[in-house]
Amino acid sequence: MINSFDYIIVGAGSSGCVLANRLSADGKHKVCLLEAGPPDWNPFIHIPAGFMKTLTNPNVNWLFKSEPSWGTAGRVIDIPRGKTLGGSSSINGMVFNRGQNMDFDVWAQKGNKGWSYSDLLPYFKKYEKRLAEHDETYRGSKGELPITDLEYRDPLCEAFIKGAIEQGIPLNKDYNGQFQEGVSYVQRTTKGRFRVSASKAFLKPVKSRQNLEIITNAFVTKIIIENKTATGVEYLKGGVNGKKIILKANKEVILSSGVIKSPHLLNLSGIGSGKHLKDIGIDVIHDLKGVGMNLRDHFAPRMTARAKNVETVNEKSRGFKLLKEIGKYILGKQSIVNLSPTLVYCFWHSNESIRNHDLQMTFTPASYKEGVQSTLDTEPGFTVAAWQQRPESLGWVKAKSNNPFEAPEIQPNYLDAEEDKRVVVAGLKLSRRLMHSKALSNYFDYEVYPGLDAQSDEDLLQIARERGTTTYHQMGTCRMAPKTDPTAVVDNDLKVYGIDNLRIVDASIMPTMLSANLHSGATLIGEKGSDLILNKKPLEPTALSY
Repeated sequence: MINSFDYIIVGAGSSGCVLANRLSADGKHKVCLLEAGPPDWNPFIHIPAGFMKTLTNPNVNWLFKSEPSWGTAGRVIDIPRGKTLGGSSSINGMVFNRGQNMDFDVWAQKGNKGWSYSDLLPYFKKYEKRLAEHDETYRGSKGELPITDLEYRDPLCEAFIKGAIEQGIPLNKDYNGQFQEGVSYVQRTTKGRFRVSASKAFLKPVKSRQNLEIITNAFVTKIIIENKTATGVEYLKGGVNGKKIILKANKEVILSSGVIKSPHLLNLSGIGSGKHLKDIGIDVIHDLKGVGMNLRDHFAPRMTARAKNVETVNEKSRGFKLLKEIGKYILGKQSIVNLSPTLVYCFWHSNESIRNHDLQMTFTPASYKEGVQSTLDTEPGFTVAAWQQRPESLGWVKAKSNNPFEAPEIQPNYLDAEEDKRVVVAGLKLSRRLMHSKALSNYFDYEVYPGLDAQSDEDLLQIARERGTTTYHQMGTCRMAPKTDPTAVVDNDLKVYGIDNLRIVDASIMPTMLSANLHSGATLIGEKGSDLILNKKPLEPTALSY
């Protein structure tokens, strides 16, 4: 086995798979991709509705948990993260959502040169393979990642969209195009009957390259740092009792381990808050206080209703009806087996006087046991969820001890900021208006949760605290920012401050939250990051008029 490479990538998620593809493309560099989990052989990864199985499967999921907080009424929140080739793109809801153009302009305004929307649009287009009608100014069609429109049609979804239009929310056929605002069916990273993860799109076509080695079940325990320079990594092959192996990096070590594991690995390697590292028995290599800080997440309470005069996914997912749906799926026909957890997206604003759309709502013709997205109700139902797109509450991720197998402390601090409380209440009110729309009235039986007794702002905030959950969009724990920023971890070339030959390339570098699911943004970071690592000339910015 080769123990020396030019580039060692730690983590085969959305960013890591793109990096492995791009860094090995010219054949000049020896590239090693390390993944803690197994190959992506699990069949539930590839079947769209299989997400309900992978959400709770420890073989392909880290199954992290948050710390309790006021914002969750003392509850612990499950935080699934992918642990297999493709990372979270192998277990997510498959929705493709870039975010608003202004999100990226804010990154640049905060001092991150080269990260504005016009700078990044060519990188989005480079990896996209848009398989539907699109505006070529904003969308790409020649990349590796297929992006398709949801073909499944359901009377409840049609009624929800009509009800949103009744409320003054416009129909938007492409929320990833010029504007995000509006309502539409979701776009997905699927092709035909199957999920297309980052592994399937970017790794599978190039896995036979002679200069690319992909090692699974490789649990990295630390980055090796000598004289403030990253020189390699140490990992255990097969887990806690596995053989210890050291790999040398001739050029760079690249962390693409995700929002939870990247800061955790930095801590285990002696990089982070010096005081905290000393307290947990880790020798301080570099005191970098921003490591693990700036954690943000989208937090969503879900409202559910009992349905009538229509068959929902709940009934179709049991007994003979499920067998029928499986048969239709095998034959390539419309089936619930080919569905994502969300079918319709709606982007709107919490304050009509400001008209700054800051709310995202989702609709699905199904409902879940106590809001948990892994067990469906037995009775017919549907769900409307809403979340604040740009939360201000800040949390952290930090190692609990020097034991690499102990999960880190994760504290998102949901609803800590006053603005977050206001927007989540506004989101529940809008969700209720949409649920009670005239267009849905033929199918709406009654409100199951929270129920019509909950009317005041105080009631609705308490509902959010008691039943809100993550939407699996954690970001920001290795923040990209100018060195003067006390929370900065990497510069705008994604180099870790104070440590040579070490970069971070994943969603943890996001300076502020995107108005989006984060798979698209993490893929973008891998695409842009590979050019930075290879010192390529940036793609020509797109000239746009606002």
